[in-house]
Amino acid sequence: MDVPRLKQSWSLVAAHGDQVPLYFYSTLFLAYPETRQMFPTNMAGQRDRLVNALGHIVSQVDQVDRLVGFLQDLGVDHRKFAVRAEHYPAVGEALLATLRHFLADQWTDELAQDWAAAYGLVAKVMSEAAQAAEATSPPWWAAEVVGHERRAFDVAVLTLRPQYLLPFTAGQSIGVSHPAVRSWRYYSPANAPRTDGTVELHVRAAPGGAVSSRLVYGCAVGDQLHLAAPVGDGLTLRPAGTADLLLLAGGTGWAPLKALVEQVAAEGSRRRVDVYVGARSRSEFYDADALEKLTASYPWLSVTQVVGLDVNRPGEFVYPVDRALADGDWRSRHVYVCGSDDMVSHTVAILTRSGFHAGQVHHEGLGRHWYGPSWRTAAADSAVSDDSGGAR
Repeated sequence: MDVPRLKQSWSLVAAHGDQVPLYFYSTLFLAYPETRQMFPTNMAGQRDRLVNALGHIVSQVDQVDRLVGFLQDLGVDHRKFAVRAEHYPAVGEALLATLRHFLADQWTDELAQDWAAAYGLVAKVMSEAAQAAEATSPPWWAAEVVGHERRAFDVAVLTLRPQYLLPFTAGQSIGVSHPAVRSWRYYSPANAPRTDGTVELHVRAAPGGAVSSRLVYGCAVGDQLHLAAPVGDGLTLRPAGTADLLLLAGGTGWAPLKALVEQVAAEGSRRRVDVYVGARSRSEFYDADALEKLTASYPWLSVTQVVGLDVNRPGEFVYPVDRALADGDWRSRHVYVCGSDDMVSHTVAILTRSGFHAGQVHHEGLGRHWYGPSWRTAAADSAVSDDSGGAR
């Protein structure tokens, strides 16, 4: 397999932009119409996801160890879309036809062999990982909505009870889908694991977000949702050991950090935890009652609410990190950050300039990648939008 030739050919194809996924999916659905039901009705976001995933795979094709883990996770995750081993040849056929079409007279027998070999490796790793996962976990869990509270026009707090125990660690994310929407969105539970197995989700409806809009506006107690296996370790406590913590949250990014507070309480470690929760206005602190109860319950916990907009200072926006650094020196702490991409980017940049080293600062990779937080860091340089909705 000629790796430089593969990368060069993909760069030529990718230059055609949206035409590439349009041609690919048209070819796939015409030749194998049964595969159409595996994809969302609105394919706009799906087109970006295909190009992004293929670009990442090709860019890592000469780093086998790193790529294998990515593909194994991808194969396991794709079970929730009802992808089976017999679907891989159909996808490979459509992919080669797409490459041949856009490369035109630059498509050679040698290049065809390289791409067939590369895709064969991808399909083998993904399908074997999916098959192995069948012995340990279902493709998805059915869960009943047992609580649904609208905390703001576009924010709801849901309590779910999975039919079977869904194991996860505080700070991880789980895939969520409504049966009426053939899309998935990842959310971080706002609780540490509970004895009754219930999961609390904080959901903000994103404009055009199929999943988030359904969860906020079109969901009620008694509805059934589907949950996918937990992913990601960027926000879990393990790397912090027993260190004191500084938690910086923006909007519904408070959810996984709330879970970390619960975990610290359950462990009884008595480490010091200081939380700064940001919102654009005071009315947007949708979980204020819980913040007050947590502060009253644990003497080792301090919570500060940060209002981003100040009518007396038009044009300025205050982030939680700005207020935190103005309040004290936190360089002995491990810092956990969750919020929008802009909030996380700003926070990490400020902390870096303030003398925090990378091992102290924990967050999910930037870019709301469709394949979930466990792979965000690997693809952090190629941010894509997530039209399945619900950006923090």
